[in-house]
Amino acid sequence: MIPYPQFNPVALEIGPLTIRWYALAYLAGFVLGWRWCMKMASRPGSLVKPEHYDEFLTWAVIGVILGGRSFYILFYNLPDYLAHPLQMLEVWHGGMSFHGGMTGVIVAAWLFTRRMKIPFFAFTDLLACVTPIGLGLGRIANFVNGELFGRPTDVPWAMIFPRGGDVPRHPSQLYEAAAEGLLLLIIMFFLSRSDKVRARTGLMSGVFLTLYALFRFCIEFFREPDAQLGFLYDGATMGQLLCLPMFVAGIAIIVYAARRHERA
Repeated sequence: MIPYPQFNPVALEIGPLTIRWYALAYLAGFVLGWRWCMKMASRPGSLVKPEHYDEFLTWAVIGVILGGRSFYILFYNLPDYLAHPLQMLEVWHGGMSFHGGMTGVIVAAWLFTRRMKIPFFAFTDLLACVTPIGLGLGRIANFVNGELFGRPTDVPWAMIFPRGGDVPRHPSQLYEAAAEGLLLLIIMFFLSRSDKVRARTGLMSGVFLTLYALFRFCIEFFREPDAQLGFLYDGATMGQLLCLPMFVAGIAIIVYAARRHERA
C-alpha cells in the first residue's frame, strides 16, 4: 500500500479569497485548450480561423458550467436538490458532470458555428483535440482533493483516502488522468497531424467521443460509484450508462465522416 499524500486542496489564500486547485485545473484547461486551438486553426487549409476560438472561449466556459451542473443535478442527485433547490446554484461546493459539460460545449459550439456560418465538425474537431487537457488536469485535481476514489483493492499501489474509510482503494483518479487525459491527448495529437484524418471532417470528433466513452466505461470498474446512487442496472454505474450514448454517437460520427469523404 502507498500512503496517500496529504494535499491541501487550497492552492492560494488572499484575504477572504480562496483559490482551490480544482478551480486552477479548470482555468488551465481552458487557457491551454484555447491557445492550442488557435494554433491548429492557423494551419494552411483550416476551415476555421484562430479568432473563432478566441471568441468561443466565453461560450465554452458557460457551456461547461451550465451543462456540467445540470447533468449532475439531473442524473446524480436530483431528489436532494429538489428538496434544497437553492443548492443548485452553489457550484463552489462541487457537483459537476463531464458528460454534461461536454454536452454543454457541443450545444454552445452548434449555436456558435451557426452564428458564425462555419462548419460545425471542422470546429469541433479541434475542440476534440484539446479536451483531454482539461480532463487530465481535472482528474489530477480530484486526486488532490481525495475525492472520486476507487473501489477497495489489495493491489500494491492501493491508497487509503481520508474520505474513503480505513480501506485500501484504487487511485482511480490517476487511472483516468492517464487514460482520458494523457493517452487520449497523445492519440488526438497524432491524428491532428495527419492530412488524411483532417480531410475527413468530423472524424476526430467521433474518435474522441468513442475513445473517451470506452476509457471511462472501463475505468468505472475500478472507481467507487457515487454514494447517493450506488450501482444501478446489472451493477453498472451512472458514469457507464452515460458513456453508452456517447459511444454510439462517436461511432455514428466516424461512419458519417468516412462516407461523406467518399462522396466528396
